[in-house]
Amino acid sequence: MVAKDYIVLTQLPGYADEAGWKNSEERQAFIEKNRLRFLRDYQKRAVQAIQDAVAEGLSRFLFEMATGTGKTLTAAAVIKLFLRTGNAQRVLFLVDRLELEDQANKAFIFLLKNDFTSVIYKERRDAWRNAEIVVTTVQSLLFNDKYKRLFSPTDFDLVISDEAHRSIGGNARAVFEYFVGYKLGLTATPKDYLKKFDSATTRDPRELERRLLLDTYRTFGCESGEPTFRYSLLDGVRDGCLINPVVVDARTDITTQLLSDEGYAVLAVGKDDEGAEQTFYQKHFEKKFFSEATNRLFCETVLGHALRDPISGELGKTLVFAVSQNHAAKLTQILNELADRMFHGKYQSDFAVQVTSLIPEAQQYTINFTNNNLLGSANFMESYRTSKARVCVTVGMMTTGYDCPDILNLALMRPIFWPQDFVQIKGRGTRKHNFIEQLFDPELKEQIGRKEKTQYKLFDFFAVCEYFEETFNYDEVLHLPRPRPGEEGGEGPEPPPPPPPPGGMYEHSGTDLIASFGETQIGEEGMKVDRMFFSRFEETAKEDETLKSLIESERWDQAAEYVHAHLFDKPKDYFNLDKLRRAAGVDRRLTLREILEKVFGLISAFKSKDEMLEDEFDKLLLDLSPEELERHTDAIVALKNYFKAYATDGRLRDIIEHKRFTDLNVNPSFSMADFKAVPQEWRGRIPEYIKDYLSLNQFM
Repeated sequence: MVAKDYIVLTQLPGYADEAGWKNSEERQAFIEKNRLRFLRDYQKRAVQAIQDAVAEGLSRFLFEMATGTGKTLTAAAVIKLFLRTGNAQRVLFLVDRLELEDQANKAFIFLLKNDFTSVIYKERRDAWRNAEIVVTTVQSLLFNDKYKRLFSPTDFDLVISDEAHRSIGGNARAVFEYFVGYKLGLTATPKDYLKKFDSATTRDPRELERRLLLDTYRTFGCESGEPTFRYSLLDGVRDGCLINPVVVDARTDITTQLLSDEGYAVLAVGKDDEGAEQTFYQKHFEKKFFSEATNRLFCETVLGHALRDPISGELGKTLVFAVSQNHAAKLTQILNELADRMFHGKYQSDFAVQVTSLIPEAQQYTINFTNNNLLGSANFMESYRTSKARVCVTVGMMTTGYDCPDILNLALMRPIFWPQDFVQIKGRGTRKHNFIEQLFDPELKEQIGRKEKTQYKLFDFFAVCEYFEETFNYDEVLHLPRPRPGEEGGEGPEPPPPPPPPGGMYEHSGTDLIASFGETQIGEEGMKVDRMFFSRFEETAKEDETLKSLIESERWDQAAEYVHAHLFDKPKDYFNLDKLRRAAGVDRRLTLREILEKVFGLISAFKSKDEMLEDEFDKLLLDLSPEELERHTDAIVALKNYFKAYATDGRLRDIIEHKRFTDLNVNPSFSMADFKAVPQEWRGRIPEYIKDYLSLNQFM
């Protein structure tokens, strides 16, 4: 059984005997000082899921875990498990970018060095066999077929593919498939964003095969659409592990026109003085349509409204996403000019840094930004270690797998058209962080206390959030191109080419102004792009006459059996109960009956966890005689708190059941003072009532 201290027992085997751990008041400081990494409940469930899958004879597994939920820590636990149990002698960890290679190797050394050796292959070409964990980019093994020439298929018993939706695409799949043994994929991109396609539009089996090979889920033996384990952004937000953004929707006069159906129309005059109208849209920004004033307005808006660092007060660390490398260079220059005026004397053109593939040492820049030493540190406070450079302007290098938890601002200075890109970019800000960790003045540290990251801002200049919430068609069927005449499977004429884009370019030389500005805190329900929205289930259920008949006659057991047999886990949508629960956005486990009642209009809305608990507590009160109710009037609030806490907190139930009442002194959800407020006779009566009359599963 993998417990929450599974990794800690490698980091510090005797931690439980240390005085700092035994003293409950010093325990948190002890954990932070020794940088101990305990597994969260969902990470333990992920490891358990892989154990169950192996027991069932499976050899391929997929973890779909939102950015910021600790995929690397979970992977470390899996690696330790496989090495300890003898299921693997050596592990290969594949990434697709250099900075991720270094990041992963450092993490494995930090977490597992007392038990296992981790190396980067290119740094230990002659000694990698002495290590239990080998980290490498897939490109390194692909070069000159190195994976075939220098490795045997049996050199690695477990192969883990980080960011699996990318790292096994194209030729990289050959590397992954070359090695035998267990295969684990890690991804933050849900399958629901893999667009559907209509196989009837092409007769070329090669095209269909290409689409199948790119489908991460099929690669890892998850043809049903269900990964081995899933933990979404919404799960993380509800559990308090991740953060949703404050969306800053800022549109200028020009971007408002570019975003409109009519577009931005200009009259181009040719040599013969004849005028021809050209129309530009958001996709043409910084490609065919250019506006210095708009770029400057973007930068001014970010600097004027960005979150500040809670310790030093300087601009919070920020990522800016540009259209192209040329666009990134322009934005970097503008930001440095503005910073020189706003923070005079503090920066020498090192406030903003371009981080794109054309910049030498760009990969190192990403690492230094994470480590808070990009172009220096402690620019505002000598005792506070934070990067001097405050803004990284990038195109694609820092979109996926980049781990920098103290980022406070993201700025989309480009349109985005694919949900997987949006999810990845948005994920750069979702991690939690305690800023006080980088303050090295003990007196000031004690005076300030904890400074947790509770929000981040997402600056949206091209209505990206609105697009994915209201416009993007998640159910669109992509029509694959027909083969050309003469190709295998080709027949019939080739379809006409798409209309050409505007022929010329246009540079706007006038001014631009903010047309609309608004900030919206995204709540626990998340964005539509996060909700894995399944509106089609309601349509499908209502169209099924058999199911409709079962509901009308209130044969609920038969209805549930019918849904499981005929609607769940079927090709196209792969509906299932977990997906429908997430789509509902309710903070508890809905039953299938409740979902069907909502679909067929028998209830207007789902009750929240607290509403359900209120109802159940009212039922308990109704069972009391008037005299008994009168006798306990003053204790009703205390009884309700106890009732709700016992029904929802497994740790509290364990404490009460095993009579470890002193543990209530350190129990955050229900303290010793709360317990003492409960009349003696009710301390056992409420648990017995809950056991007899409540199904606790619905409150999980």
